Amino acid sequence: MPSVPLKVSLIAHTPDPEKTCALAARTCYSGLDMETLKSRVDEKDQADFLRRVVASGHLSVLEHASFTFSVEGVSRALLAQVTRHRIASFSVQSQRYVSLEKGFGYIIPPRIRDLGDEAVAQFESQMQKMHQWYIDWQEKLGSGEGSNEDARFVLPNACETHITMTMNARELLHFFSLRCCDRAQWEIRAMAVEMLRLCKQAAPVLFENAGPSCVKGPCPEGVKSCGKSLINRDLFKKM
Repeated sequence: MPSVPLKVSLIAHTPDPEKTCALAARTCYSGLDMETLKSRVDEKDQADFLRRVVASGHLSVLEHASFTFSVEGVSRALLAQVTRHRIASFSVQSQRYVSLEKGFGYIIPPRIRDLGDEAVAQFESQMQKMHQWYIDWQEKLGSGEGSNEDARFVLPNACETHITMTMNARELLHFFSLRCCDRAQWEIRAMAVEMLRLCKQAAPVLFENAGPSCVKGPCPEGVKSCGKSLINRDLFKKM
């Protein structure tokens, strides 16, 4: 199978995520019953109120809005990174139950592509060789349970996988601050930027200041800073 492009889709989210978060926040500050409170939230735009809530650091109310993404065309190397974000839910295409005997998609790093056609051909040849190793082990192990499970040990980090991933808005803000940074690994950064683009469409107020840490203040990387804080600030504000 050939190299597979990144595809990120927002497949579900909390209905009216900004109203939900605003209602949660107003619950903290109001003595009104929920029916009356909800009616008032529905009647009036909540954008300015939400901005004040976020600016104050009262971010727990953002946990009431969740966003579910489908991600395709990413490597198992990315999977090892993204699952470090523990306040999230993941469902991943299983190499135990999904046989790759007909081939597997793979991700070619940009720096290898930049070396030219000969380097890409060499990389693709290596993927084909690893697939043959996988087939060889499947045949040796037989068709019983555990064949895929053990044969997959020869598959590369480049092997493509599919992920369904859910995070709440508060965790997404944290995720974007780390993974949209220029110092993040290129593949997870590309995924995070596309996720942020989709979040801004679904809940523009919640995510209007989202992005790498330099969007809201000084770069936390110190001497390791990419030096592009002003450029990134402008880029993510206009997204």
